[in-house]
Amino acid sequence: MTARLLDGRALARAIENSLRDEAATFTGMFHRRPRLVVVLVGDLAASASYVKGKQQAAERVGVDSEVIRVAAAATTDSLVTLVRAIAAGSHGPADGILVQLPLPEHVDAVAVLDAVPPERDVDGFHPENAGLLSQGRPRFIPCTAAGVQRMLLDAGIETAGRHAVIVGRSDIVGKPLALLLAAKGRGGDATVTLCHSRSEDLADHCRRADILVAAVGRPRLVTADMVKPGAAVIDVGINRIDEAGGSRLVGDVDFDAVKEVAEWISPVPGGVGPLTVAMLLANTLLAAELRS
Repeated sequence: MTARLLDGRALARAIENSLRDEAATFTGMFHRRPRLVVVLVGDLAASASYVKGKQQAAERVGVDSEVIRVAAAATTDSLVTLVRAIAAGSHGPADGILVQLPLPEHVDAVAVLDAVPPERDVDGFHPENAGLLSQGRPRFIPCTAAGVQRMLLDAGIETAGRHAVIVGRSDIVGKPLALLLAAKGRGGDATVTLCHSRSEDLADHCRRADILVAAVGRPRLVTADMVKPGAAVIDVGINRIDEAGGSRLVGDVDFDAVKEVAEWISPVPGGVGPLTVAMLLANTLLAAELRS
């Protein structure tokens, strides 16, 4: 058995087409385009590449975007002041505000992210939005977690009554995704196990999963012997490794081996990544509509 591919690029294009119509309607009603402001700190090549991809997607959909570049030496206080100034309109309308992660080690990332007003927190990281999600009444859902759930729904992969195992407990992916999959309703009602670095016998947990999500940033952590035959395997990891002939991107799943065991599998690249960007734009449009 060779797994069916969960094509994140194709699904992201379909989502963008829907958002394009929504953005055009907004622009016609309010005589301006929705607008996203991104704060980019330092000169990490990966962060710059991610931000460029977000800008390109925003333009395709009909969302204005601005990137404010800040030196890596910026302090926590200066970044908090900048975020508050953006919210106050110093850089024009800002329906959505995003602080690109990671931030330099000397910066208190929590303080900076908390400075983003919750009604413009299109990354879904503010404690108010996290609290709403935990109560089953989400406003802005962290984009990668939302993308994973959308991928499952689009493929018709049943979640109700199934056992979902998530490897990784980050606030960005693991925790919010666990809440989404356990929530009542479509795309939820799963029994969820959340694994992490202190979990004993990780392989045994993974082998019990009908839906296995790997989100820890460890190249090829999940091997074929850790996967239940017929499972759906979602790979959130993005890791650059050096191999003969140069470097390349791989996920947290040993794709070539696992695809012979699973029924569904997402690739890296081309899986969850494009959906993260698409859900960011969906959140930006929602923020614009709520503000207007």
